[in-house]
Order: sequence, then structure tokens, then C-alpha cells
Amino acid sequence: MTRFSRITGTGSFLPPRRLTNADLVADLAARGVETSDEWIVERTGIHARHFADDAMATSDLGFEAACRALDAAGRRPQDIDLIIVATSTPDMVFPSTAAILQHKLAQLDEDAAGIAGAAAFDVQAVCTGFIYALTVADAMIRAGNARRALVIGAEVFSRLLDFQDRTTCVLFGDGAGAVVLEASEQPGIRSSDIHADGKHVGILCVPGHVRNGVISGDPLLKMDGQAVFKLAVGLLESAARQALAKGGLQDSDIDWLIPHQANIRIIQSTARKLKLPMEKVVLTVHDHGNTSAASIPLALDHGVRTGLVKPGQNLLLEGVGGGFTWGAVLLTL
Repeated sequence: MTRFSRITGTGSFLPPRRLTNADLVADLAARGVETSDEWIVERTGIHARHFADDAMATSDLGFEAACRALDAAGRRPQDIDLIIVATSTPDMVFPSTAAILQHKLAQLDEDAAGIAGAAAFDVQAVCTGFIYALTVADAMIRAGNARRALVIGAEVFSRLLDFQDRTTCVLFGDGAGAVVLEASEQPGIRSSDIHADGKHVGILCVPGHVRNGVISGDPLLKMDGQAVFKLAVGLLESAARQALAKGGLQDSDIDWLIPHQANIRIIQSTARKLKLPMEKVVLTVHDHGNTSAASIPLALDHGVRTGLVKPGQNLLLEGVGGGFTWGAVLLTL
């Protein structure tokens, strides 16, 4: 019998602190940086974003999203035997955010031998991270190495931002999204297509690191916006078409495009290339900003909980990120 994997529950969480463009513009003005709501909206489509408070870690956001996904799937922590967290903003250098999250979930687990024994690790592919993590979880389930997985994208990107650079600090926000992925006799994840090209490492990066107990290099986000845009649109189309070909579907079979929520212009350009009307695109960028690895599962959960995305529909998920990484997943919900 052929073994597949299928999403059985989705969840998401946004930290309570919401900053509108007006809030951010005022904060930047106090720092001597000029921008405006009109400038931000025209270039990005973003109207607001959420920032985590200092005491809130990536694992805290992921925990809330995971609990909601488990509830939606009708599962408990002890039912999970694999946890993958996609993040570029881990709680600490090590152990993994997935291991930390596992311990938090274990506190809810009445069965002491439950989730505490599950495999747990992080995936770091920046904004493509959730696509990578979902691809890995699907492969492990198909191979019989897991039965039920929690796949989570969680970020506190606000802590990487240079608030003297208006071209980047207005773009990003914090949040988490999660899915429960289970073994199934029916196809759920139909295909995936993931790639990376390290020659583009310099166009989107955080070039700092810890050395001998101090920060070495620059620990804030750097981005060449024009270079990213030019690469992103073409690569997203390529990954989408390869995923469709592998999955045996056509553009017209897509019920919903759920893209990485980076920039409304990139999303619109990609939809045009796939001949999809914007009415078939799930959008959250206006209210969440770019939440990196969290953006796709956040948008997926938004679509499910608002009733836009329904069981049996064909979804195309896609993203690009620093590395440069890109990829797509084709699935039937």
C-alpha cells in the first residue's frame, strides 16, 4: 500500500502587540528616520504587523500555534512522533527550538512516554523554511519514519531589524503557524520542489554571529530589495510549475495559491505568471507583514479558519528566502 501524508489540522498565533504603519512611522520619526504610511503601502501592501514583547520567545509563539493545530486535528501531544520547526530566529544557538517546544508540549502530555520521545529538529531556510520543513516531514512519513508530525514556522524577526533602514524595518513582523501532518492512504501532499543557490547569499542575510562570547559582524538584516524582487518572481514561477508537473495538475486545477507573504507586488506578479486571478490568492501580508518562515502557515490557517480554504481543494504553497532558497508544495487539503 502506498503511504501518503495529509494535513489534518492548522493553527497560528500572532503576538498581541500590533503596530500599524502610523505607529511605526511615529516610532521611526523619533529615531530620525522619515517614512510614511503611503510610502510603505505603495511599495509593499503592508498596513500593520505584530511584534513580540521582550519576554516572548520563538518557541512561545510556536507553542501557541502548535496547540491550535493539534486541537483542530483532534490530536494530543502524545500522538506526535516528529516535530520540525522552521525558523531563522531560534531561542538560542542550541538546543533546537523544536526541542524546547517539545518540552513545553510535554507539560500538557498526561502520558509521560508521549511526545517526550519524538524526534525534534529545526530547519533553517529563512522565508522558504516552512516549504522545506513540510517537504522533509512528508518524506519521513512516506518512508515510514513517522506517523504524525507537527510542522511549525515561527519567527521573531523584529529582533533582527535595523530601525535606521526604512527599506527593511517596515517589512517584517513576528508570528507562528503550524500544521499537523499525518500518514494517509489518500494523497494530501502531492509534490514538492525545493532549491537553493548560495551565490546569492549577499542579497538577503544577517551577516553576524557569536564568537568567543561576543557578536562578530553585523547582527541586523541586510537586503538588496531590487535583486530579491528580480530573482523571486522567476524562481517562484519555476518552482510552482515543477511542483504542478510532479503532481500531475495544471494551473487551472489550483483552487488557492498560498504564497510567502513578502510583498504584494511579488505576489501579484507570481499570480499573473500562473494565470491566477487575485481572487484565488490567500493574502495576509497587509495585516501581518513578512513573517518569514511563519508566513505561509499563518496564511494557510487564516484561509482555513475564515472558510475560504476548504477540504478537498488543491493548494499551491510557495516561497523564497535568503540563501537564496525557493520552493513550492502542491497539496490537496
